[in-house]
Amino acid sequence: MQSDMREVLRIATPTAAVGAIATLVVGGKGAIGAVVGCVVVICFMALGQLALQWVAKAMPHLFQGMGLLVYSVQLVLLLGLIMAIRNTTLFDLQVFALTLVVSVITWIVTQTVLHARSKTLYVDPDGESGKAPGGTEGKHDQ
Repeated sequence: MQSDMREVLRIATPTAAVGAIATLVVGGKGAIGAVVGCVVVICFMALGQLALQWVAKAMPHLFQGMGLLVYSVQLVLLLGLIMAIRNTTLFDLQVFALTLVVSVITWIVTQTVLHARSKTLYVDPDGESGKAPGGTEGKHDQ
């Protein structure tokens, strides 16, 4: 779990930096909207990624379906959040929405770059080298 949290933090850091830049640029009520937008993205995306990492370890056969379910639930929850705050005067909704979009793009790009740079094994190093693939050892001699 520690490596999962480390990966989430490595992705969340550039996203938080984008939120901080947006906060500094807009100021006032817009700054509150930028902070709320960035926090929403980090919370939603981090929880979704941690859930998917857990599913990948515990039930790898359900990974693709759970990925679709997690992202669908995230969209529905985000829609519900936007509907709940649509009439607020606490912060600027346009800055909130813009920060939300830019933060999501930053999260996805960072996640993609880190995944592309990762060294993922595609061969089982613990497997026996004498076995034929597909469990056909000894059957081809018959």
